[in-house]
Amino acid sequence: MNTKKILSAVLSAALSMSLFSACTGRNEDTSQQNSGGASSGNVTLTVWGSQEDQALLKRMCEEFAAQSTDKKYSFVYGVVSEADAKKEVLKDISAAADVFGFASDQTAELVSAGALYRITKDRDKISADNTVASVNAATVNDELYGYPYVSDTYFMYYDSSKFTEDEVKELEKMLAKDIEGVKTNFAFDTDNGWYQAAFFFGAGCKLFGEDGTDPTKCDFNSDRGILAGEYLIDLVKNSKYGVNFDDGMVKAGFADGTLAAAVSGTWNASEIEASLGENYAAAKLPMITLPNGEKVQMGSMANFKIMGVNSETKHPLEAMALAEWLTNYDNQLARFNERSYAPTNVKLAEDENALSSNPAVSALTEQSQYATVQTSIPQSGNFWTPAEAFGQDLTAGIITRDNLKEKLDKYVESVLSTLNG
Repeated sequence: MNTKKILSAVLSAALSMSLFSACTGRNEDTSQQNSGGASSGNVTLTVWGSQEDQALLKRMCEEFAAQSTDKKYSFVYGVVSEADAKKEVLKDISAAADVFGFASDQTAELVSAGALYRITKDRDKISADNTVASVNAATVNDELYGYPYVSDTYFMYYDSSKFTEDEVKELEKMLAKDIEGVKTNFAFDTDNGWYQAAFFFGAGCKLFGEDGTDPTKCDFNSDRGILAGEYLIDLVKNSKYGVNFDDGMVKAGFADGTLAAAVSGTWNASEIEASLGENYAAAKLPMITLPNGEKVQMGSMANFKIMGVNSETKHPLEAMALAEWLTNYDNQLARFNERSYAPTNVKLAEDENALSSNPAVSALTEQSQYATVQTSIPQSGNFWTPAEAFGQDLTAGIITRDNLKEKLDKYVESVLSTLNG
């Protein structure tokens, strides 16, 4: 696989998008912040991160404190995942962490709520150091509101003793194979919209228009959407297809040998590798053959992890310095080496040798060519519930070819319904 300049080229070109226009944050007087916002003496910063990243985060913060000889830093740590950041921050912005990681689909709403500090220190350097798409994901109205540090999408893990590299290229080949001791040839989380969209994207459908910013457009009920829906109707009936496998089921299936392949992300890489050992392998998602006989590549939904600074922090310059440190080249490299996180740093993204040495990141990189960046427009909040309901109805056999168009029309109607408030 040619991975030359993979993430910087692929994500900058294929995944670049404009984010929803939202009001700016609360840090308007940047000149005052830069000249008089620095604290002296002792500085305490609260930092939030996911449970699995706590040890790594603490080490990085301690290294920051060690090299910051002009001040004495102390840190208070909290366990809040990137996925939960918006919910926790918006409960009470003033009580939230000074520095926290969040998923890029939360950018616009965090900015609209006035929760993110506009980045005024080293903005040009941050923009130059990271891929265009990741910087765009942290930008609203041409203002930068965060520090990108991880590129995320899902791909396929598989047991190389169960499938060959050729077999995993097409889902039909995978599902046709009888494998001794295996209950599930291919596992997927069908009622989770983040994953489910892969089939619709593969068929050529768009969620919120070409660039993901039009709250009035979703064509999952188009002729192409019907093809994806018909494919799913047949797929969920296949006994070798794992219909709704969450992370726990995926890890358990690989651990006990009853699962041959599954769709997940880099966050499960270490545990899956430990289970599969020398048979550990990863690849982009397979191609599928639609009911009309057309072969298409499954798509995926992508986002980024971004480090943000609280708009109400008492130490804006110090918080920005810490956030920049936590997301710099060395610490993105550490996350790649220790957590199999795909970097947004351009220099790292162009390091073919480093990335190709990690099967999960290599697979993520290849899948990124077919990924759609998860939008952060408020309308996107309407997508998840109808997607889940559609997936559950598929699993229950409620959706048939006869009522598919009606079900997809209702799906899209719910996604595009008027937002409350």
